[in-house]
Amino acid sequence: MHEHTRLVFNQLLGALAKTYGVSDTSKLFAATPTVEQKLVDKIEESSDFLKKINVTPVRDMKGEKVIGGVPGHIGKRTDTTANDRVPTDALQLDSAGYELFKTEYDVLLRYTTIDSWSKFPDFKDRFLRYVREAIAASRLTTGWYGESVQSVTDIGANPNGEDLHKGWFQILREHNAGAQFLTEGSVGGQIRLGGAGDYANLDDMVNDIKRMLPVQYRNRKDLVAYVGSDLLGEDKAALYKSQGDTPTEKERISAAVKEYGGLPAETPDRFPERGLMVTTPRNFSIYYQTGHVRQKIEDNAKREQVEHYNTLNEAYVLEVEDMAAGVEFKNVRVWNGTDAFE
Repeated sequence: MHEHTRLVFNQLLGALAKTYGVSDTSKLFAATPTVEQKLVDKIEESSDFLKKINVTPVRDMKGEKVIGGVPGHIGKRTDTTANDRVPTDALQLDSAGYELFKTEYDVLLRYTTIDSWSKFPDFKDRFLRYVREAIAASRLTTGWYGESVQSVTDIGANPNGEDLHKGWFQILREHNAGAQFLTEGSVGGQIRLGGAGDYANLDDMVNDIKRMLPVQYRNRKDLVAYVGSDLLGEDKAALYKSQGDTPTEKERISAAVKEYGGLPAETPDRFPERGLMVTTPRNFSIYYQTGHVRQKIEDNAKREQVEHYNTLNEAYVLEVEDMAAGVEFKNVRVWNGTDAFE
C-alpha cells in the first residue's frame, strides 16, 4: 500500500470509528439503532428493487411476520341484541412466520485497487459503495435463487446462494404444496414458451399465472409481473418477426412492450432469465435482526489486501404467500424461432 493510500485509508478508518463510536475498527463492532438504519438504507439505495420492497428490522431470531397484507372484505352487520360485534383481523399474517439465519458478507480489496482509488477525493464513499453494492447484489441473488439453509455453505457448488437461505421462489415451491407454482408443461416436464408450446406468447403465460392467485388478489392494482430477460426477448423477437424488423419498427415495439397479461412488467436486479412471478412489490421482504449488524475491517498485509467483514442475521419472506404465483424457471424452454425449444 502506497504512503498516500495509507494516509487516506487511515482517514477512512477514523471516520468509521467516529461514526460507530468505537476505538478499533479491526474488531467486530455494531451500531446504534439510528446508525444501523442509515447503513441498511444505504444498502437499499444500491438497488432499485431493494428500494421498492420491505427491508425490515425485527427483534427476535424467530417469530411471526410483521407486515402481512389486507385480505379483502371486512364489512358486516350484527344483531347486537343477540351477539357481540366481532372485529375482523384485517392485517393478514399467515402462519408461516420467519426464522433468521446468520449471514456473512465478507469482501476484499487488493492493495493495487486501493492504490488506484486513493487519488480520488471520494475515496471513502467509493470504498463503502463497493461494499454496499456487493451486499445488495448478493442479497438479491439469494432472494431469487436460494433453496435451502446449510450450516456451512459452498459458494463453488452454489454460486447463486442456493444453500444460503430459502428465497422467494423457494417459498412458492413449498407453499401449499406448490399449488401456485407451475413446475411442468404438457411435454416432458418442460414449460414451453413460443412456437407450438404450452404458451403461444408471454401474454398468455402471465395471464395463466395470475389466475393461479386466489380470486381476492387477482385484480389488485399493485400486482406486477416480474419477468426474466429471456422471456421478454422471446416475446419481442416474435413481435419483430410478425410486425417487421426495420429500425423504426423495432424502436416502436421496444417502447410499447411494457405490460403482459394486463400487468406492468419489470425485470428486477439478478432475476432469473427465465423466471416469472406475479405479486406486489410490498409482498417481498428481507428481515434482519436489529442490534446484530456487525462489521470489522482488517488490513491483511500477508495477502496485500483489505478485508471488510459484515455479519447479520436475516431471512427472506413473502408477507402473504397466497398473494404470489410463479413458474419453475429451471424447467422453462423458449422457442428458438426455427425448429426447437431451448
